[in-house]
Amino acid sequence: VQLQACGGGLVQTGGSLRLSCVASGRTFSRSGMGWFRQAPGKDREFVAAISWSGDSTNYADSVKGRLTISRDNAKNTVYLQMNNLKPEDTAVYYCAASLGVYSMRQYSYNYWGQGTLVTVSS
Repeated sequence: VQLQACGGGLVQTGGSLRLSCVASGRTFSRSGMGWFRQAPGKDREFVAAISWSGDSTNYADSVKGRLTISRDNAKNTVYLQMNNLKPEDTAVYYCAASLGVYSMRQYSYNYWGQGTLVTVSS
């Protein structure tokens, strides 16, 4: 599976962005998918995850109510809708695919995209 993330950019506090991650390969529709982020000088952290069917999701407490993960298996794409963005959301965002169950744990993911930068100005 190869993953290509896009949609990052510069936005003001309170603004919105939608990240997309397009996957190649036949296993996408059976893969749990996750979004992680890494802020400057910090470790990469979990943001959101979604089951292969899209029926189950999980979020980091810091993004609940503001970020929404979804997927379209017909398009091999997972999305991260980001609303009410804050300066602390500034980071490189990575999508990842798990051949097993979706998870908050980075080690559960087998494939990673290259990342897309989100910058939120105050």
